[in-house]
Amino acid sequence: MIPRRLLLAAAAGVASPALAQAPSARVLRFTPQTDLGGLDPVAISSNVIRNHGYMVWDTLYGTDAQFQPHPQMAEGHLFEDEGRTCTITLRDGLTFHDGEKVRAQDCVASIQRWWRRSPMGQALAARTDEIVVLDDRRFRFRLKRPFPLLIAALGVPSNPAPYMMPERLARTDPFQQIREAVGSGPYRFLPGEFRQGARVTYERFAGYSPTPAGGAGLTAGPKIAHFDRVEWHVIPDASTAANALISGEIDWLEQMPPEIQTLLGRQRGLVVEAIDPLPLPGQFRFNHRQPPFDNPAIRRAFLHAISQEDFMTAIVGPDPKKFETGVGFFTPNTPLASDAGLAPLKGPRSIERAKQALKEAGYDNQPVRLIGTTDIVSTTAQAQVAVDLCRRLGLNLDVVLTDWGTVAQRRMNRGPLDQGGWSIACFASSGMDFVNPVTHTQLRSDGANAAPGWPDVPRIEALRAQWLDAPDLAAQQAIARELQVVGMETLPYIPTGAYYSMTALKRNLADRVKGFAIFWGIRRAG
Repeated sequence: MIPRRLLLAAAAGVASPALAQAPSARVLRFTPQTDLGGLDPVAISSNVIRNHGYMVWDTLYGTDAQFQPHPQMAEGHLFEDEGRTCTITLRDGLTFHDGEKVRAQDCVASIQRWWRRSPMGQALAARTDEIVVLDDRRFRFRLKRPFPLLIAALGVPSNPAPYMMPERLARTDPFQQIREAVGSGPYRFLPGEFRQGARVTYERFAGYSPTPAGGAGLTAGPKIAHFDRVEWHVIPDASTAANALISGEIDWLEQMPPEIQTLLGRQRGLVVEAIDPLPLPGQFRFNHRQPPFDNPAIRRAFLHAISQEDFMTAIVGPDPKKFETGVGFFTPNTPLASDAGLAPLKGPRSIERAKQALKEAGYDNQPVRLIGTTDIVSTTAQAQVAVDLCRRLGLNLDVVLTDWGTVAQRRMNRGPLDQGGWSIACFASSGMDFVNPVTHTQLRSDGANAAPGWPDVPRIEALRAQWLDAPDLAAQQAIARELQVVGMETLPYIPTGAYYSMTALKRNLADRVKGFAIFWGIRRAG
């Protein structure tokens, strides 16, 4: 909870951040949900780095609000040989921020780096015999068999997206971060003004060439940059950030806790609204590699006590319009969402039943370490609920709460607790990431190749592969229902509900593209 004295201080106009310059009509000042923890949106999967990625880099295809792909950097494509070859042609005149021409060689290297980290990319790689450069503007996929989702894969907006980088950067090991942010997107990253933990600055790229193709919403359509500069000002304290928005020192606050939403909602000059029409699914994530959660029966014991309403209320408050419960592994209100297998998450919750199930499963006071954030609304709130739950269940609990950048690194530790490892962590993801089982990184269950937590469930992987070859939506939905049933038995994680992330911005900002923190399209109307 935000202390009342801080809310009063914010409302009174004190404790505002000292920003470098006076506000300007040609500058957009934005406060992200957390600090930018790296420059590489392929090597690091996080929403804040994804947002940075879309400013700096462009993609071959974009995805519209109905999740249909449209050309971006691509001029077009041609399928031949009964769908087993696909030639993609780049638009003429594309350049990187360093002045170098965008070539097919850059795109091939970028795709090959991306498909080692992206679940959708890995599906494409598994179906590709080779990808070859034909000339500076053309490259060709030769497929093992037709893959109708190829173009959609190249425009997938979920983490990590297939950003096109200069070949010299794209040749970097995908498990190592690039050290430069040089792309061909609508904004240039300014390294000389970057201050870790304080400020990130971007400048409109005068050489950017918006697509003439159709499509609108999300990452499709012409990306028009209306601001000369976009400045990200990192303000960890929510009340201080709110005061900066009220006083006009910033224009847009990405995310805030319920108390701050109420405060800002009273301001006539501000708009408080859902940043994305889709809710963001939450996750109670287990480490499957280490005891005690290598035991599926111990994981299942938590189903008796997990309350999705408790987790979501902690993030957005008690307003039922701001969250969804009865949530499974797919984003609510999307075609694959269902209630299959969700009975264990419904009905009365019982700590005593969970305790008994833990005992019967063999839990014998083994140490459990919960890691969580202190600087992101959604993950911090969920961690607090999880800590309380674990203590009520009588677990031998160690709690480590720190900033997101540290958590993002620590969750990669696969070792036991005495080597810095972890047992439980809570996350939240963009709804667009969970609309199908392939882009759904938290559902992936192939052991060492899976997301941190590393579940190993061959049946889930078999169903994910079947989904790619399903002939129609009805078949996809049937597979998704079966997949959810298997997931609820094996628990790569426990769904904690889904919430509508609220953002706040000046009322004179118009044409914001819905979905996440997107910086093209948005303009100052007055």
